[in-house]
Amino acid sequence: MANLGMSRRELLVGSMLTAVAAAAPRPLWALDNTGALARSKTGMVTSPHELATQAGLEVLRKGGNAIEAVIAIGATLCVTYPHFSGLGGDSFMVISDRKGNVRTLSGAGQAALNLPNYSGSVPIRGPGSALTAATTVDVWDQAFDFSRKSWAGKQSWASLFERPIEYAGKGFPVTPSQRFWQDMEAKNLKDWPDIQRIFMPAGRMPEIGEPLVQPELAKSLEMLAANGGRDFYEGKLATRIAAGLKQIGSPLTAEDLARCRARDETPLRVGYRGGELLGLRPPTQGLTTLEIMGILDRFELAKYPEGSADYYHLLVEAVKQAFIDRGRYIGDPEFVDVPVNQLLSASYLDARAKAINVAKAMPWPHVFQKGDTVYLAATDRDGNCVSMLQTVYYDWGSGMVAGDTGIIWHNRGASFNLDPASPNCLKPGKRPFHTLNPGIYLKGGRPHLLYGTQGADGQPQTLAAVLTRLIDYNMDPLTALARPRFLLGKTFSDARDSLKLEKDAGEAVFNALAERGHEISPIPAQSPLAGHPGAIRIDADGSITGAHDPRSDGRALGLS
Repeated sequence: MANLGMSRRELLVGSMLTAVAAAAPRPLWALDNTGALARSKTGMVTSPHELATQAGLEVLRKGGNAIEAVIAIGATLCVTYPHFSGLGGDSFMVISDRKGNVRTLSGAGQAALNLPNYSGSVPIRGPGSALTAATTVDVWDQAFDFSRKSWAGKQSWASLFERPIEYAGKGFPVTPSQRFWQDMEAKNLKDWPDIQRIFMPAGRMPEIGEPLVQPELAKSLEMLAANGGRDFYEGKLATRIAAGLKQIGSPLTAEDLARCRARDETPLRVGYRGGELLGLRPPTQGLTTLEIMGILDRFELAKYPEGSADYYHLLVEAVKQAFIDRGRYIGDPEFVDVPVNQLLSASYLDARAKAINVAKAMPWPHVFQKGDTVYLAATDRDGNCVSMLQTVYYDWGSGMVAGDTGIIWHNRGASFNLDPASPNCLKPGKRPFHTLNPGIYLKGGRPHLLYGTQGADGQPQTLAAVLTRLIDYNMDPLTALARPRFLLGKTFSDARDSLKLEKDAGEAVFNALAERGHEISPIPAQSPLAGHPGAIRIDADGSITGAHDPRSDGRALGLS
């Protein structure tokens, strides 16, 4: 892992140009890969991988719109960020035109109709965890149809898959993030023979910058590009996927694939500092993020110095209040009653804010889920916007690949439990609780901020820090994303239910938080545990700024 100490420019730009240039008829980019703040007046894209961001920028340059750009980005990430994103996962979009007309596509795959007789708990990895359908492709498909009908989209479906097919078939350089998470799961690789076969082609983990080829995935992408999105669920590709899932022992069948549909829904809303934050409905934790921000809206946050102990304490205590409700209520609203209106009502948020002791920490309610995701966003020359997340849940998902398709299947079904009293109890055809919750902030009724993050339980926590810095402290996206962040609860490397805080928050902050009763565990500055958010800011004068987290391998790029 010594290479992780090299500069990002050495690791990424040099290796990418060397490994990929031969596969492309023109230079892919000429970037100073230092996580610079992107600026534009005409359009912008952001993602956690440079090649994916570039794919989206190419679409905008051809006259494509924001939806077409994010499909190209998302499909590329399924190749170049395979540990966090894939065709066999779920995704969620918040879509807005420049006037603030917003809709959401909620892509939570439903559980198989014929479930195994699980005992004790749902398996976290392996075939038993591959029990929910995957909606990422259906979200793209529905969004593409909307783009054609409502935004005059002109790009062909097949053209949006040119780069991902190229990178899967001819190779792309392994990123520091992929190597980090492959090392993290080294002990599990013996149980994932197809992951080893695809991602350890020479019998060893590839080094950062080495090219990786995925010919089976390239073939699946070619079929998808040629036959359309529903081919994944009801066509020739679906037949191959269903056979592969049966081969690995997943309970999913061809019927389950055919029944898979994302939901087109109106967003949830909560007021914040004179604007509106918009997010996804349950079974996502979009409700949780909005509840946290609604609680914080009751405090005059700007009077506290950003990054002070007061600042972190208020954010952490608001997180605790909302997380208690999250575990109590959130499930699939087609199966359980989720009191959305009550939880976001002014009176309820007032009460939750009053429950916070500004001088003392409340005990942590001990819930934790891990999960790995990618955030991507785009805005185009017409002011249309998309804020989106894709996921395979845990890094490398279930650890299972659907036969010879090259498609890693997610393990989101592992977030179900078997407690019949729980709103998230497993049932046939039910959608599981989902941590993914991208969002849009409207100011003056129009899109002002596009935001989202990787990080499962950490998502609402990371978003609370990013949004308050963007809105209350008026930071630019890069500054807001780079500042120290926290993570409450267990992590991969620390099983204590403590408050993890990046070291660069400072010794004085650590001491002051400890005095208020927080159990503090320092984590390194710019830690991968702190999430990988992205943000795009659109100001009233048409200026656009954006960035992707410097902890990731990505960046934002603006149209010139």
